[in-house]
Amino acid sequence: MKITRKTFDEVMVPCYVPQDMVLERGKGVYLYDTSGREYLDLTAGIAVNCLGHNHAGVVKTIKKQASRFLHVSNIFVNDKTLTLAKKLTHLTGYTKVFFVNSGAEANEAALKLARRVAYDNVGEEKCEIISFDHSFHGRTLFSVSVGGQAKYSTGFGPIPSGITHLPYNDIEALKKTISDKTCAVMMEVIQGEGGIIPADPEFIKEVRALCDQHQALLIFDEVQTGVGRTGSFYAYEWAGVRPDILTTAKGLAAGVPIGAILTTDEIAAHFKPGTHGSTFGGSPLACAVGSYVVDKVSKPKFLAKVQQNGDYLKEQILKLNETYHVFSEVRGKGLLLGCVLAPEYAGKSGVIQKLCAKHQLLVLVAGGDVVRLTPALIITPKQIRDAVKLMGRALKDFVKAEQEAKDKEAKTEEAKTEVEAKAEAKAEAKAE
Repeated sequence: MKITRKTFDEVMVPCYVPQDMVLERGKGVYLYDTSGREYLDLTAGIAVNCLGHNHAGVVKTIKKQASRFLHVSNIFVNDKTLTLAKKLTHLTGYTKVFFVNSGAEANEAALKLARRVAYDNVGEEKCEIISFDHSFHGRTLFSVSVGGQAKYSTGFGPIPSGITHLPYNDIEALKKTISDKTCAVMMEVIQGEGGIIPADPEFIKEVRALCDQHQALLIFDEVQTGVGRTGSFYAYEWAGVRPDILTTAKGLAAGVPIGAILTTDEIAAHFKPGTHGSTFGGSPLACAVGSYVVDKVSKPKFLAKVQQNGDYLKEQILKLNETYHVFSEVRGKGLLLGCVLAPEYAGKSGVIQKLCAKHQLLVLVAGGDVVRLTPALIITPKQIRDAVKLMGRALKDFVKAEQEAKDKEAKTEEAKTEVEAKAEAKAEAKAE
């Protein structure tokens, strides 16, 4: 059976518009397509493959666990699930964990738990959930409705009620809105899909204080910022604010599907037997890999290197930008960076993404105005330099194409003006 890019159009639901190549294998920060072409990968599966592709330790862990068992269901307990739970609680200071299979499921569980706590403690009138414009919390109907991007929820109504969206980093708007009917505030410490927008530190602190004042739970969506991505194991550590519920996924099992919520004994007690569940959540396979990842990524030396390499990547892109002036800024933290397009190039991040792929560099976008970079946490300074060199080739093509388009438009406008002038002169001559 011959598989090509066309096969996708033939057999897959058209939710995605993937690149032209068909990927076949990977190693470290590199991917290879079916023709053997090599790509330097700055996407890491959208911040999932934290240890890169085909990592020897991850492969060994998967093989070992696969030879024992893959799935047993939550009717029983198993050693791997409990081991990862213990490691996460020891590392973070939270006391309870609930495992799921993805970030969306983790956020769904966190939102349901927050509503259940309010229902049990106060009543069904305390149900409002506040989140922020440009946020993204997943694709389930509940989580996509809480997310602050209407383009993802439009057409799926009626959506769940009791959800309010406010401007991000605007504490005055929150002060005017939050009330004793608010059961939870959900936010990203750095908005990912919204454009790699960091929360102001003072904003985070005041959100925490307002939640405490109104007995509302604070939920941090750390699906993308967690597991070392920003240079600490979870971003709340450098943010200096501890949420009541933390959601995590993506890099937690280095590519094996997993998600979780972390919380306290008091809050977790409201999820009594039968109130929530997940068939595949906490699978022995995912949790075995998760334990391996936690051991590797949580080491201070590893996290320090993530921060150093993130600073270096940012520095190198800014240096490159001195030549091409495509980006207005590079924002983010650690190895979660957003290259924001200059106003004259607004809406063209997808064009740059395709040009990068043409030059064998894989990058992401975060909306039309931001090129997003989430490389594997093991990327080296040399690989960063190689990546920036490839990006330079793409930006050179981009700027050239943009200039040619401008020149063509100018010539068209000039020709149009000339035709109009001739027509006007002819009309004047005729009138005389």
